[in-house]
Amino acid sequence: MSPRKQNQNPPKKTGKATAKRSGGFTAEERAAMKERVRELKAGKTDGEGAVLAKIAELRGTDRQLAERLHVLIKATAPGLSPRTWYGMPAYARDGKAICFFRADKYMTFGLSDAANHELEEGAPHQLRESAWFFTELDEATEEKLTAIVRKAAR
Repeated sequence: MSPRKQNQNPPKKTGKATAKRSGGFTAEERAAMKERVRELKAGKTDGEGAVLAKIAELRGTDRQLAERLHVLIKATAPGLSPRTWYGMPAYARDGKAICFFRADKYMTFGLSDAANHELEEGAPHQLRESAWFFTELDEATEEKLTAIVRKAAR
């Protein structure tokens, strides 16, 4: 009995799920990587100008939230330097992004792995909170974000 001949040219599949299964990158991931390469090539130019330009691209409520968040981060952690990171407004120490934000469906604020994540007592490999989303920046949200930034920037 001869071995069964397999199709040498299976049909190509496209889309996010296929990219993930095949080990490839989605269009969004490729765009973020290209943006990161542009950032690295630009070097240490005007980081604040780049952040403000990214904020200016936003519209409506997202822009208002981003402007307030920018002021909050700069006031809470003046030692962090504004810059872009994978196309998002970010704030860095020693060249490493500590926190960032982006506007997708919601405004999302996040911490990078370079942020000071103080672990609660227990095992050293706990899950840690690293991103939060919000739709408005009221007083309670500002207080929580201020505390997070202060802790992350230590």
